[in-house]
Amino acid sequence: MAESAALGRLEAIDHLISGIRTDALATEAVRDWLTWLQHERRAADHTVDAYLRDVSVFLDFISDHQGQEVTLAVLSSLKPFDFRAWLARRKNDGLGNASLGRALSSIKSLYRFLERTRDEFHNPAINSVRTPKRPPPIPKPLTADEAQWTIDLAGAMQDEAWIGARDVALLTLLYGCGLRISEALGLNVDEAPKGDHLIITGKGGKQRMVPVLEIVRSAITEYSAMCPYPRDADSPLFVGARGKRLHPSVVQKQVKLLRAALGLPETATPHALRHSFATHLLSAGGDLRTIQELLGHASLSTTQRYTEVDADRLLQVYENAHPRAKS
Repeated sequence: MAESAALGRLEAIDHLISGIRTDALATEAVRDWLTWLQHERRAADHTVDAYLRDVSVFLDFISDHQGQEVTLAVLSSLKPFDFRAWLARRKNDGLGNASLGRALSSIKSLYRFLERTRDEFHNPAINSVRTPKRPPPIPKPLTADEAQWTIDLAGAMQDEAWIGARDVALLTLLYGCGLRISEALGLNVDEAPKGDHLIITGKGGKQRMVPVLEIVRSAITEYSAMCPYPRDADSPLFVGARGKRLHPSVVQKQVKLLRAALGLPETATPHALRHSFATHLLSAGGDLRTIQELLGHASLSTTQRYTEVDADRLLQVYENAHPRAKS
């Protein structure tokens, strides 16, 4: 059964390449690469099929692009421009960045195989061609209710009351001020919010001023009063069970337990509270420039990702509420 499947795939490559001007040595090399993928790498059938399609399209393009028969010498002589021209053609064909990345990975796999198995085959140019960057993921915030449930439950999930108060204070700070987890855990006692604003040193040592709500100040004050460890000015504001500066992994582990208890998705992380801060401000009418400053984003384009989140939310509200959307 396995032999017949392998034979069928070899017949498939002959069929795919039959219409391309490829010499016998190049065809044999691709066949050998395919066999290696199947037997040495034990690649899944669908992976081998995808790689085969990518390579056949690539060879077809190179044949037209170079205006000659595709040989190992031709493949070895290709320049970065040739590979980029092929990627541009595939992008024009409608391939997204993920598919382009897989296609380039297929060609690089073939080229690595040829360099190992074919004498005098060498092409450093392909190593200079980078996989197209994927667009940054759209932030996934919690709803206002989910954020509040997470904070409320945090206090009840710990055996020691002061640790519960610490978790409530920390999560309230993340959601109420939009801080990065590293920024919040980097605070010392003398940097705790005492007035209506907080000075945060963010990425690149850039400082910004963040307004502080009364509920945030109250939560931190309550935790500080309960903390059993010294509260010297240069001591860490948030400490672990042994009095050392709290580590992000401890917070991430606790939030993982909270989201499991509440039935929230895996995207409900400490950083999601920062996303929630920004998204909820935008939903309430906050302008992008102000939100950019509050988050400490160097570029407005980073902040603009939240407009996509808000647009998705508005569309969902529309579809749920508009009478014509239900018809």
